[in-house]
Amino acid sequence: MNGGSVSVNVLVLCERYSLESLIIFNYLHIFFSSGCAIIRPPRDGGIRYRGLTQEQVVQVLPVDYEIEYICRGNRVIVGPKYLSAKHHSRGRRLVSTSYFVLATLTLLFSWSCPVLGKKKLYIGALFPMSGGWPGGQACLPAAQMALDLVNKRTDILPDYELELIYYDSMCDPGEATKLLYDLLYTEPIKIVLMPGCSSVSTLVAEAARMWNLIVLSYGSSSPALSNRQRFPTFFRTHPSATLHNPTRVQLFQKWKWTKIATIQQTTEVFTSTLDDLEQRVKEAGIEISVRQSFLTDPAVAVKNLKRQDARIIVGLFYETEARKVFCEVYKEKLYGKKYVWFLIGWYADNWFKIKDPSINCTVEQMTEAVEGHVTTEIVMLNPETVRGASNLTSQEFLAQLMSKLGGKNPEETGGFQEAPLAYDAVWALALALNKTVGPLKAKGRRLEDFNYNNKDITAEIYRALNTSSFEGVSGHVVFDAQGSRMAWTLIEQLQGGSYKKIGYFDMTKGNLSWYGNDRWIGSDPPADQTVVIQKFRYLSQKLFVSVSVFAGLGILMGIVCLTFNIYNSNVRYIQNSQPYLNNMTAVGCMMALAAVFPLGIDGLHVRNSQFPVVCQFRLWLLGLGFSLAYGSMFTKIWWVHTVFTKKDEKKDKRKHLEPWKLYATVGVLLVIDILSLMIWQIVDPLHITVEKFTKEAPKGDVDQLIEPLLQHCSSEKMNTWLGKNLSGFDTVFSVVCFWCVVYGYKGLLLLLGIFLAYETKSVSTEKINDHRAVGMAIYNVSVLCMITAPVTMILSSKQDASFAFASLAIIFSVYITLVVLFVPKMRRLITRGEWQSDQQETMKTGSSTNNNDEEKSRQLERENKELQKIIQEVLCHLHFVQHTVEDV
Repeated sequence: MNGGSVSVNVLVLCERYSLESLIIFNYLHIFFSSGCAIIRPPRDGGIRYRGLTQEQVVQVLPVDYEIEYICRGNRVIVGPKYLSAKHHSRGRRLVSTSYFVLATLTLLFSWSCPVLGKKKLYIGALFPMSGGWPGGQACLPAAQMALDLVNKRTDILPDYELELIYYDSMCDPGEATKLLYDLLYTEPIKIVLMPGCSSVSTLVAEAARMWNLIVLSYGSSSPALSNRQRFPTFFRTHPSATLHNPTRVQLFQKWKWTKIATIQQTTEVFTSTLDDLEQRVKEAGIEISVRQSFLTDPAVAVKNLKRQDARIIVGLFYETEARKVFCEVYKEKLYGKKYVWFLIGWYADNWFKIKDPSINCTVEQMTEAVEGHVTTEIVMLNPETVRGASNLTSQEFLAQLMSKLGGKNPEETGGFQEAPLAYDAVWALALALNKTVGPLKAKGRRLEDFNYNNKDITAEIYRALNTSSFEGVSGHVVFDAQGSRMAWTLIEQLQGGSYKKIGYFDMTKGNLSWYGNDRWIGSDPPADQTVVIQKFRYLSQKLFVSVSVFAGLGILMGIVCLTFNIYNSNVRYIQNSQPYLNNMTAVGCMMALAAVFPLGIDGLHVRNSQFPVVCQFRLWLLGLGFSLAYGSMFTKIWWVHTVFTKKDEKKDKRKHLEPWKLYATVGVLLVIDILSLMIWQIVDPLHITVEKFTKEAPKGDVDQLIEPLLQHCSSEKMNTWLGKNLSGFDTVFSVVCFWCVVYGYKGLLLLLGIFLAYETKSVSTEKINDHRAVGMAIYNVSVLCMITAPVTMILSSKQDASFAFASLAIIFSVYITLVVLFVPKMRRLITRGEWQSDQQETMKTGSSTNNNDEEKSRQLERENKELQKIIQEVLCHLHFVQHTVEDV
């Protein structure tokens, strides 16, 4: 074979394009490259002219270059070498003359002839056939279906043929790293990369820009991939996982949940999804009360959810981990009518029925645990009967896919739901490449010119993908600014062991389409936490009515006493008891009894806005009633003590009683009280405070707790003095301090009144003839008041006991006071008729004595008898002296 014949044969081949000539050519090419050793290139790219084909290398070399072939795996790399008989590269075979003729024939053929058939464009893909998400089981057949249709179309890439080179990434970033190395450093050149899992896509997309490669993912949902700075050439037909979050927030608001919990598998996709969810729920006023995570074993995380009373739980994990989680959920009883789980919707429909050796729960137990959970899933299959770019409806696509799968159960085939996304990903790529042919031709470039150093072709493919918009079997395909797919969200609920569609959500319009067929184990959606019903404790109405009757009778009794005292004010016996002071006592008693009514009025009777007025009525009626009633009695006993316990020379000066001084004393006490109450009301007025008690569980199987509440009349200073978190001695001391500050003035009056009553118990005077009765009343009032004040503060949390103790103490004090002061006077005047006439009253007053006069009379009689005895002894002594003198 000589050079001329070779040239003629080449020309014949070029003219005829005969099949036999092509077969001979291929045979020669294979024969020439056979026997070469496999040489792996270094990681930094030791391949000369990487990315160039043999034909391209020949085109750029001078004619006097010798072509040297170096075998690297299944590739033949062409490199230049000067023709030199003396120069031989070590480790390489110089082409012999005969072989050189064959090589020249091959090069001349590839250089001189037009392209025969379609040029191939290669797609490097990673399909996870196993691992956490075995999506390649259905996505790979779908992608192959799309490639077959694209390659048969004459209107899409008519001069090219797409070919898929794929590996099993096992959804493992470590395995994917090795496979990515093989894809990049193994011929042929790949024009696009198509990874699956989010973790794998993250690795591939971050590295791809170093090779100027577009990355188009069909099964990556990680929100972290929506980062143009980190992943500048990344696109995906699978929407971002954050697309679930607006739907979840919409459902939380629909069912009026304000508190949720989360549990996630510790991977980047779920962590970034949860970060986005946290931001969205915060903007919606929803609280994430519990946030748990796990790496491989979810047992501790599930127990923490149970312990912290999580009710509405968002779970973010892969399918294999989902089975582990719900096995623990069954063990912890974290399911049923009190709980709602939100899961990812791209699990297989029977994921909870698949036998898993890593869990020890039966299918029945798993089915019971997952019942009623809600899933949010990107709409991955066009619900409408529309023929898109592939001229297939979604149902026709499913039928062909089932045929491609060979009758496999879709529920047990990983990635079956995502298969339309893989199908549309191939179509999106094909349409984008087809769109770039024209602009590249205008620049004098072709798609087959692509290599890893060519940024212009990559930029054209990027622009074409970025502007993609077509109808696919998964719906309308369009990408946002971050390269993520925009889509609707499907909402499903597991009802009776199967998923039911309950609604759709369109995030772009914020529109929720609701079917209204959601079903719950209880009658309604469960509460996001144990429902706490706040229930006010009110005073027992029977007690209030009973005490009010006694208080009313006491007021009536006070009116009778006051009327009696006023009517008989001219009677000398009444006059000697200082009737005006007694009138004050009666009025004060009636005011104190009137305070019983506002003491029993609470939120059951008045609105909250009116309650402070009731508080003020209590304060003023009790304060002024005490000052009038007790102040008038204290004035009497104080004057008696002042007059009759001093020295004789001072007694004579003070025996003349001036009534105005008594009234002035009562007035001073009343003014002090009024000023104190006014200052208190201005500086620190009383207002409503609500005391909360320990939550109580009602009877029956209801998801509720009752929180008792009690209204109090209080003030800021009062709360400060009393303290709220004290115990033991501190509490007692605080109560005593409060009593000294608020009631100290009246407490001192009570103590001083007891002392004065004791000192004057044996004094007898006609100016104030009832001072002993007053002393007895002071004893009773003081003891009851000093016991009641601290006891009612201690019992303040028990409304019935506190009211009963305080009101009965007031009633008993008033009754005792009125009875002791007025009943003896009534009895005396009624039995003796001393009100008939002034003369009779004077005669009877002069001829009769009261108990004090009788005692004085008896004392005088005793003194008289003693004087008579002394006189008798003196007379006897005088008689004896007289007889003695007479005898002398």
